[in-house]
Amino acid sequence: MTPRVALTIAGSDSGGGAGVQADLKTFAALGVFGTSAVTAVTAQNTVAVVEVAALAPAMVVAQVEAVRTDLAPAAVKTGMLANPAIVAAVARLAAAGELPNLVVDPVLVSTSGHLLMEEGGVDAYRQLLLPHATVATPNLREAAVLTGRPVTELASIDGMRTAAEELRALGTGTVVVKGGHADPGGATGLGSPDVVAGPEGTVVLEGARIPTHNDHGTGCTLSAAVAAHLALGASPVDAIVQAKAFVAQALAGAATWHLGAGHGPIDHFGWSVGDDPDRPLRRPGP
Repeated sequence: MTPRVALTIAGSDSGGGAGVQADLKTFAALGVFGTSAVTAVTAQNTVAVVEVAALAPAMVVAQVEAVRTDLAPAAVKTGMLANPAIVAAVARLAAAGELPNLVVDPVLVSTSGHLLMEEGGVDAYRQLLLPHATVATPNLREAAVLTGRPVTELASIDGMRTAAEELRALGTGTVVVKGGHADPGGATGLGSPDVVAGPEGTVVLEGARIPTHNDHGTGCTLSAAVAAHLALGASPVDAIVQAKAFVAQALAGAATWHLGAGHGPIDHFGWSVGDDPDRPLRRPGP
């Protein structure tokens, strides 16, 4: 059997937990052949991003075209696009119909709340890229930036629903606003809910909050998993449901890992085998 192909357009994470590295791991774990177009090279680990070097938009496009014209991806996801020029370049490809089943993870805000995009980037997402997305996967902070609303206004099911519907009105097929960054026990009251707005209405996907410091790359992983399931033929809502379950399993699997001094990676490959201290990992192979 020939595998389906998925393409990630995103930045590289030298620590291996997020970005292109997380996307390719996710594609592999879900049985999809992964390809990539790197937008930026980062020097980072579990503690901090030390330095970022963005590639020229023409080089990003060249990578996409090289993959697209030979390997025919069935789905594409975007992660860190680094600057408005790259957002615009990717949007032109999407407008030309060259990025099927496009999943846009609008990487705009750091976990600490700092903007990660130059001036003009938010408008580029809103006006150029999101109208061509099959699915968009903003977290609460990103949804706040994209809608111009304060995070506190969105940190409830009603607020998340409002944001999802407003973003879908930009032209996106289906929007999932992720509640994983909501305050535990706060206004949402559901632990880790996601709100999905699509052509058939709005649904709330409940989820238990998994206590762990190993959560680096969860947003990248979710959007990559959505793209993988779209490539395999799932509907947008089913792809989101399955992706959420995959991330929850990966979070639980890595909950006791000790990799790095900061927020560690998650268990993309299901290596964890429970609480047996003599055999903490199930390694690939016989």
